[in-house]
Amino acid sequence: MSAQDVCLSETGTVIESDASVSALKVALVILALACGGFGIGTGEFAIMGLLPNVAATFRVSVPDAGYVITAYAAGVVIGAPLIAVAGAKASRRTLLLILMVVFAIGNLASAVAPSLSSMIVLRFLTGLPHGAYFGVAALVAASLVPIGRRTQTVGYVMMGLTVATLLGTPVMAVFGEMLSWRVMFFSVGFIGTLTVLLLWLHLPEDEPHENAGVMRELIAFTHPQVLLTLLMAATGFGGMFSIFSYIAATTTDYAHLPVVMVAVIMALFGLGMNVGNLIGSRLADRSLLGTIGGALVFNIVVMIGFGLTAQWPVALCVTSFLLGGTFAVGPAVQSRLMDVARDGQTLAAASMHSAFNIANALGAWLGGRVLDYGFGYPATGYVGALLSAVGLGVFAVSVWLDRRAALR
Repeated sequence: MSAQDVCLSETGTVIESDASVSALKVALVILALACGGFGIGTGEFAIMGLLPNVAATFRVSVPDAGYVITAYAAGVVIGAPLIAVAGAKASRRTLLLILMVVFAIGNLASAVAPSLSSMIVLRFLTGLPHGAYFGVAALVAASLVPIGRRTQTVGYVMMGLTVATLLGTPVMAVFGEMLSWRVMFFSVGFIGTLTVLLLWLHLPEDEPHENAGVMRELIAFTHPQVLLTLLMAATGFGGMFSIFSYIAATTTDYAHLPVVMVAVIMALFGLGMNVGNLIGSRLADRSLLGTIGGALVFNIVVMIGFGLTAQWPVALCVTSFLLGGTFAVGPAVQSRLMDVARDGQTLAAASMHSAFNIANALGAWLGGRVLDYGFGYPATGYVGALLSAVGLGVFAVSVWLDRRAALR
């Protein structure tokens, strides 16, 4: 399918010149979008296992090398809303192509960075397209199918990210360890370039809304439901990171398992993310609010279970898989943002990934504090449960406001 074969209407309905869009054409678009998600996920997570190599190359400490991760996360948080606003008048196809070109160039440049300072700057710039890409990709994916399959399709796009945690990250980490961390960035840059080609060939042409503009996007943040949904994401996802940030030390220092089991635990977590993503997106198309509420309750149960059983190897494996499954709420929250943002969908959808990275930082920081105070690794599970409970409380307020508005 060429880019001229189909176009997107202002309402998101696909229009084709000759006949209805075939399942194959939709699948090719989803594949192209997911390919970008795979590249982004691999680039974001694989570097975490290669920090000692980066530190050795630039002759700095591992904590100093860790600033490349911090810089990328800062780029995600800042870039998502800024790019969504700046690109308000651009078509979604054009915006996605530009974002992926920047991502590809940023990774290729990172691969040849001559110093740590230049590397930090490049990682910040490379992180800028991250949130906006996923937000716009979710909007495009949802527009290609009937509303009854909307969240499933968003989940397929997010699967690029979840597969990256299961396959892309460990594979790139191995090759980066064997050859050089620069190989990883070259490979991710190649994936980004491939995504640009796939998007160019298969993504439908579309026209921006005639009233598109900065104020149209910014007005999304005047809606309380948008702010509540983002707050729910920032707290509800934070619980996962409070545990996952310290899972390696929990495995070796607390459960007393050999170092090789860290890779097994990580693989189980990645597998759980993929299963949770698929199941959660299907359930959300049946009951969006029911899935979000149920997933947050599931989070609380799993995280308390982690705290109670982390010392037992089999239980640790099971809870690590289930912890990955807490990602089930991701596609549902993304769809919820589409519903409540009204005319500012691009900014709201992109800001979802800013909230996700805030959750990452918040969960890791709170988990680190309880460890500093000597409560031990199981306490990260209780911190996670508390954060999920806060997210559930925010969600309850959001539902209450919905019902009150319906009564009026």
